[in-house]
Amino acid sequence: MVRKGTETGAGSSRDQPWAGHAKGSRGYRGVLIGLAAAGMATFAQLYSVQGILPGMARDLDITASSAALTVSAATLGLAAAVIPWSAAADRFGRLPVMRLAIIAAVVLGLVVPFSPDLPVLLVLRFAEGAAMGGIPAVALAYLNEEVSRVHAAVAAGSYVSGTTIGGLAGRLVAAPVADAADWRVGVGVVSLLAAGAGVVFMLTAPKQQGFAPLRRSDPGPGLGGRLLANLRNPRQLSLYLQGFLLMGGFVAVYNYLGFRLGAAPFSLPQSVASFLFLAYLAGTWSSRSAGVLAGRLSSRGGRKTVLLGSIAVMAAGLALTLTAWLPAVIAGLVVFTGGFFAAHSIASGWAPFLATAGRAQSSSLYNLFYYAGSSLLGWIGGIFFQTWGWAGLSGFVGALMALAAGTAAVVLTPESGTGSTADSAGAAGPPGGP
Repeated sequence: MVRKGTETGAGSSRDQPWAGHAKGSRGYRGVLIGLAAAGMATFAQLYSVQGILPGMARDLDITASSAALTVSAATLGLAAAVIPWSAAADRFGRLPVMRLAIIAAVVLGLVVPFSPDLPVLLVLRFAEGAAMGGIPAVALAYLNEEVSRVHAAVAAGSYVSGTTIGGLAGRLVAAPVADAADWRVGVGVVSLLAAGAGVVFMLTAPKQQGFAPLRRSDPGPGLGGRLLANLRNPRQLSLYLQGFLLMGGFVAVYNYLGFRLGAAPFSLPQSVASFLFLAYLAGTWSSRSAGVLAGRLSSRGGRKTVLLGSIAVMAAGLALTLTAWLPAVIAGLVVFTGGFFAAHSIASGWAPFLATAGRAQSSSLYNLFYYAGSSLLGWIGGIFFQTWGWAGLSGFVGALMALAAGTAAVVLTPESGTGSTADSAGAAGPPGGP
């Protein structure tokens, strides 16, 4: 299912398969800018409430773990929607699906601030998350079909970098605005900014040239078969588990960090504590660098080496946050965040690459596990925090990381991490339809 292109940016002609936009070409830049804007629009809205959970808890008179449900509801909606979105993208195209997803998410995001109580807020956040699911479910499939295979890893890292900037922007904007007005205004302003980023995506993402729609008459497995083919592969299943465990621990840390810093001995205002989300910039750098490093280490395990090293970096950063000295907490958060996004960049790009059938479904399954971990484990972390404090939460997150590293070490054999540079660092499988 490979489309024949008229302009590849990589030297192909009308009678040759679409080879993808080459690095440095106008189409390549359009893909990167467009997907970065889509990632910013999505993740700014998804996590805007995370920086204002203490204020939301006070306003609605709810506990810390109940307030954190507003994050979990959105990520749960996203997790539930990624597979339906991927199926729609296989049938109707990557770009139309992403455009619809952004429009729906922005509209729902503008309604969220008018929620009268927690139950309504949770329903709207779930729906908003479900709408957002169209971006992560499809973005990497679109990228791998439109960008030259040689540069896919770097391009994928650039997309993940855009998601980190979006998540950072949502938190940094919402918290100061919430301090000056209230949390509702903060969320509303972020949704307006997301609308602007959505417009950038609409204007810059180039038309799809590597996509060929699936039809019911096409040979090969249906949606269920494509999902099962990915789930039956132990290596892919272990990568999905990386997303579930590592994202769950990451969200747990960020969900309850504001509550810890607002209490003694730190006693930081919400607006000041929100600046610790600048640690996300470490993820912006590490997510892109991880793919490059994996390629350079292709003869020594490539992705597996970088993945395990990234988890070790996360553990070192988490240990630093246990201190009561603010500079050490900040340094630990930066290290922890950089390690997480490096691991996420490797695992999310590796999963669709290993797919023998259903590349879009492989990406969607990774996202399903990833956001299910965010929803479930991110909330469970609150029980540990409310019962045993930050030490209890850190112990919980440390156990999740140990399980993730152990699974990767056992299941992801050196043979599955070696090979050519493209194999070790490429973000997905061959160009064309799944």
